[in-house]
Amino acid sequence: MPTTPLVSKAGRDPAWRGRVLGCAVLILILWPMLIQAEFKPWILFDAQSLQATWNFVSGFFPPAHSAEFLQMVLRASWETVAMATAGMTLALLGAIPLTLLATDRLSISRLGSGRVSALASILRNAIRWLLILLRSVPELVWALLLVRIVGLGPTAGVIAIALTYCGMLGKVYADILESSDASACNTLLQNGSGRLGAFLYGALPESASELVSYTVYRWECAIRGSVVMGFVGAGGLGQRMDESIKMMAGDELATMLIVFILLVAAADGVSAMLRRRLS
Repeated sequence: MPTTPLVSKAGRDPAWRGRVLGCAVLILILWPMLIQAEFKPWILFDAQSLQATWNFVSGFFPPAHSAEFLQMVLRASWETVAMATAGMTLALLGAIPLTLLATDRLSISRLGSGRVSALASILRNAIRWLLILLRSVPELVWALLLVRIVGLGPTAGVIAIALTYCGMLGKVYADILESSDASACNTLLQNGSGRLGAFLYGALPESASELVSYTVYRWECAIRGSVVMGFVGAGGLGQRMDESIKMMAGDELATMLIVFILLVAAADGVSAMLRRRLS
């Protein structure tokens, strides 16, 4: 028995009209945005831009490798990792209790009627708005504000990461827990367990892999964010990179970029290892 052909007799894809229409709609939507953003990639390839790029990149080789400079880079890198880790730790300390309060799945008031009480709903919405406020302000903006309050140095970066990432972690943690299987939590709550017990023994075992994976990913993002915040005076590797850029020291910048790539790769390796342990 002959099989049904996947294309028409003319050799055309039967869905080509829909695909062409979809591409046309996408272009019509994106084109005004590209114009508004003044997106002009061809500027990168004019003679002046290519010459400036060559003059800058050629200074990257060979990377700076003196013993004194490498010691300074290692100290700055350690400061960056410490800033990211301390900020993430503070963010977790704030995000975990906020997650417990913001998650409907862990609500005790809904057990009787199946609906969350008015007071609990108001409190939950207030916490969600707090999480929105915290994550809507980028860590770089927090760092700019905090540098003027606490002065130059990693303290501003640590607090900035803690504030922004508390909002991010709390929101995503709540989403992950809401999408998990509710049976274990419901059973524990119905048998007298508190919110924390339902979280630890009901929701957490099922969602642990996803929660850890996202947490380590955010720690990796915090390392990158710590470098960026260094450009506004928050210390660490970013501040040293800013100094090298201002001095047009391409060889020093190349070394710090290599170290930065290694830091991100190490964070990715930690994430993969933890996922394997939890799988």
